[in-house]
Amino acid sequence: MIYFVTGTDTEVGKTRVSAGLLAAAKAEGFTTLGLKPIAAGCEATPEGLKNEDALALMAASTLRLPYRDVNPIALAPPIAPHIAAAEVGQPIQVERLAAAMPRQGMSDVDLCLVEGAGGWRLPIGQGQTLPQWVAQEGWPVVMVVGMKLGCLNHALLTAEAIRADGLTLAGWIANRVDPAMSRYQDNLETLKAMLDAPLLAEVPFLENEAASTHLAEAAHRLTAGG
Repeated sequence: MIYFVTGTDTEVGKTRVSAGLLAAAKAEGFTTLGLKPIAAGCEATPEGLKNEDALALMAASTLRLPYRDVNPIALAPPIAPHIAAAEVGQPIQVERLAAAMPRQGMSDVDLCLVEGAGGWRLPIGQGQTLPQWVAQEGWPVVMVVGMKLGCLNHALLTAEAIRADGLTLAGWIANRVDPAMSRYQDNLETLKAMLDAPLLAEVPFLENEAASTHLAEAAHRLTAGG
């Protein structure tokens, strides 16, 4: 199964959740692959530009692919990807993304997660947005909700946009990014009542603990097709 992983904003834990899902699925004996097609804020290495999120997904995957297959569009400036791409003269297009995907590897594994960049309605340049590509691929979407003040609006709008783009919201994961969030449980119950999609998992605020222990059931559901 292939899923696209989006978030309600940037810095809501998409990578931690994605890597946790991959690790949990691996622990259950499934084969896995995590991809980060677009990454800005990459660091220069002797092997070229590399991104810490992409490296985390690679470490959690059972299928080993070359870095360029996991993160085909690697950009150094830590800014909006379409701006970073324009600065380096490498425009991002839906066609470029589609051609860059390691299709054979994606079809060979039990669970493939394609992690987006930023939130859902991400511009990629020339009037195009990332959801146009996801819609072309037809992948169901897993939404990571960063549980903090403002998450109700962000989550409901994101879910609405996913469906308006003709895609299936396979489920959502509540990731507590603010340990001091007021009325956490009340906010969670509001989202459960209003999102009309299954809550796949709750991930508590974590500093050094891996997320995989909280995502085993979600990983099992996703590998089984939801």
